[in-house]
Amino acid sequence: MPTLAHTTARPRVPTRAGRAIRGEWHRLTAVPVRELRSRGLRAIALTVCIVLSTFGFWLAWRTTWGSDTARVLGGVSAGIPLPLALLRTPVSLVVPAPDLPVWGALLQVLLLFGLAELELGRRRTLVVAYVATLCGTLWARAMVAIGPDHVLGLDAYRADVLDTGPSAAVVGLVVCIAMVRRAPILFTGVWALMIAEVVVKPNLAGREHLAAMTGVTLLTAASLALDRSRRRRGARPDRAARRQ
Repeated sequence: MPTLAHTTARPRVPTRAGRAIRGEWHRLTAVPVRELRSRGLRAIALTVCIVLSTFGFWLAWRTTWGSDTARVLGGVSAGIPLPLALLRTPVSLVVPAPDLPVWGALLQVLLLFGLAELELGRRRTLVVAYVATLCGTLWARAMVAIGPDHVLGLDAYRADVLDTGPSAAVVGLVVCIAMVRRAPILFTGVWALMIAEVVVKPNLAGREHLAAMTGVTLLTAASLALDRSRRRRGARPDRAARRQ
């Protein structure tokens, strides 16, 4: 009877796509994991505040006085005066739509705002979230102003639709993180998913998400270009000093 030779299994060589995905995963998780291990929940204090605020406003919608308060503080729609919309926009970020399930929104906020806070820092996270929300709000007004006769326009009744919630900020933060951490797979995937959503189910929210992502993409690209320019200018005196 023939004997079986002892063979060693060959290690699996990851494909190029596998290496790319693994590299992105490492770039996206290395810093957050280290920060959470060293600082705990203090590292995502901003995220915890936003989650609690969002949940608080969701509870407020369930009462008469609370719904009036939520509408006065953060109720934004394309039909209200622009100065009032701009004044309410920061608060509208944590005012979820009353008819949508809150648990999914809270999970998105916890994961994406938490990741952004760990990757970008609190100040940058707030700036990106506000820019994304503002771009969505302004684009909604522009679409209503254009009117339904244009491919980019919307019917006038959309002006009364409540336009609040953290979703625009969430997709904007994903785009910013992908650009800062050089994650092209994530960047492309998010854009493809949002475009597919608008094509399959055209709605106000989907178009606002694309506007938010466009604004954040331009802002992040400008910020990264400015950072590279500063590094190059800072490196030139160092080279000159070494030559001397």
